[in-house]
Amino acid sequence: MTNPFIPDTFDPPLYFDSADFYFVVLEEQVAKFDFDAVMSSQQRLQGIFGPGSQWPKSDMTLDENIESLQVHKKEFESRLAFAYSVFNESKDKCLGSVYIDPSQSPSYDCEVYLWIRDDSIDLDKVLYETVLIWLQEQWPFSRIAFPGRSISWACWASEIKSVG
Repeated sequence: MTNPFIPDTFDPPLYFDSADFYFVVLEEQVAKFDFDAVMSSQQRLQGIFGPGSQWPKSDMTLDENIESLQVHKKEFESRLAFAYSVFNESKDKCLGSVYIDPSQSPSYDCEVYLWIRDDSIDLDKVLYETVLIWLQEQWPFSRIAFPGRSISWACWASEIKSVG
């Protein structure tokens, strides 16, 4: 039996409030806000999950987005992965998302992907630093990979290939 992604005793937060951001579970209730953020930055976001990623497609619909958010919510409830919508501090604009997944590599506890919309790109580094500190201080992770950010895609691919 493999170790669980997070301990049974850990309760993943339903939200997180920082000086610059407000995170809430990525679910259907934020679909319109999320869809606006995704589609406003669609071209730049392709590849956010790796060089071969086609998400988000230019013709993605709101209904397809809702279906995706429903999957994220089920994963959250099942403790398989944790996705958050990132809002501004006033909670009236979706700025992006954060995805916390089990690591595909035994060298890391989790792999994290995040993105921010084009018109707020100046907050990208702040979001990355906020997420890193949050995970280190409030989550049960000590080895955190940010593929494409803290580890290059080439190194990440080698890391994953060595597992398979």
